[in-house]
Amino acid sequence: MSERFPPLMLVDGYNVIGAWHKLKTLSSHYGLEQARSGLIETMTNYSAYQGYKTVLVFDAYNVDTPGVSEKVTKNLKLYFTEYRQTADSYIEKECGKYHRDPLRHLKRIIVVTSDQAQSLTTTGFGAECISAIALEQEVELTLRSVQHRQKSAKIPSKRLLGNLIDDRVRAQLAKLRQDLDR
Repeated sequence: MSERFPPLMLVDGYNVIGAWHKLKTLSSHYGLEQARSGLIETMTNYSAYQGYKTVLVFDAYNVDTPGVSEKVTKNLKLYFTEYRQTADSYIEKECGKYHRDPLRHLKRIIVVTSDQAQSLTTTGFGAECISAIALEQEVELTLRSVQHRQKSAKIPSKRLLGNLIDDRVRAQLAKLRQDLDR
């Protein structure tokens, strides 16, 4: 994919919260707001690392308000659906727009849900679909990869000149440095 059209990931937020053990635990012990915050933090990092434009979609089906969009970062946006609209219907609508886009062959859209009917509908529009559990695994693999790279960066390279010279030469260089400092 080109940088001009970064992949768009549409995430059914409550579906993911209900599927990820960590988020389910947060929700049951501390409330849905804490679980949402945990998902937002995780997806902020993941989206930035992957270069995805991500929209976390949350149902506001029973709340009599218009849909609300909130930009969290340049890569992450929250969308709370309007009254009587489900996250599924919002995601389907966005996939329909994608399907009608004449430049869709240059774009990639990924839907995250474990809802089988939603998965079939969105793939019918040409979107890729992954389950909430598959996303959780991908996020964990990405986190481990980043941690491994950070640890590797802290280990001195064996190719540094100081690691290639013997102790006698290293001592002579240290003496020269001391003489220069005087």
